[in-house]
Amino acid sequence: MTDVSFQDATERLEAGFGDYFALLKPRVMSLVVFTAFVGLLVAPVPVHPFIGFIGILCIAVGAGASGALNMWWDADIDAVMKRTARRPIPAGKVQPGEALGIGLTLSVFSVILLWLATNAMAAFLLAFTIFFYAVVYSMWLKRATPQNIVIGGAAGAFPPIVGWAVATGGISVESVLMFVVIFMWTPPHFWALALFMKSDYDDAGVPMLTVTHGRKSTRKHILVYAALLAPVAVALAFTSVGGPVYLVTALAMNVWFVKGSYDIWRRDETQAEADNYLTEKKVFKFSLLYLFGHFGALVVDAVFRNAGFGAWV
Repeated sequence: MTDVSFQDATERLEAGFGDYFALLKPRVMSLVVFTAFVGLLVAPVPVHPFIGFIGILCIAVGAGASGALNMWWDADIDAVMKRTARRPIPAGKVQPGEALGIGLTLSVFSVILLWLATNAMAAFLLAFTIFFYAVVYSMWLKRATPQNIVIGGAAGAFPPIVGWAVATGGISVESVLMFVVIFMWTPPHFWALALFMKSDYDDAGVPMLTVTHGRKSTRKHILVYAALLAPVAVALAFTSVGGPVYLVTALAMNVWFVKGSYDIWRRDETQAEADNYLTEKKVFKFSLLYLFGHFGALVVDAVFRNAGFGAWV
């Protein structure tokens, strides 16, 4: 368990609804809900709207449970990092035990309800996702290896597979490719963040690649992962869920992402620091749009198919 002794020196403040909601990491939850919804929507098996709503609700609650467990475990390092110092636990508004209780309760609730409302496969995948993020990534990998975000990124890549399973009760090539797109996107996304966040991870003692291997190696890794991501993302266009809108979107966004990663890799170390961080921040901001662009395009193609415009393959 994490050392949260810093709480002893923190003024106890009264928590409001917003503080408890912040435990669920609503920004992360929004991406989880969106990609899970796309996985459900593009699946070949129609789902009753009410069942689909319950399925997405359970996935959202499960994601929030993961966030609460992560904040409970990481409370000590959150207090050190500027980006996370105002989170409810280090800010003294929510006690660690409360976060743990909320995380465990929501985990059990979301998995059981998803099982009852949909199927065992979807419930199992959701339970595994929560376990992977809270235990494998947060408790083990994050503080143990610079490959933390590489392996741990799988947790954020499972939602479309869970959404697909809600509809179909199984896993397919299409859902696995959606998983791989998010899985390969996660490292360059977070490494770009680590580059312009300067010393946050170093101060917290988290072995992010920028800390263990330096900035130059991190920039090289970003370029390699962006180059490996591109063909996987484009390949999804040639499956049953792809289409012309997705293909054009994937080609355009991956060319830009690889070009931006290349600019980060080749930049001059003697260049003004402000200019360097501007490049890194630009790539990070674009990476936020990257998944929404790809998964949004899948939805557009699905709408065209359902409107009778025919399949792509």
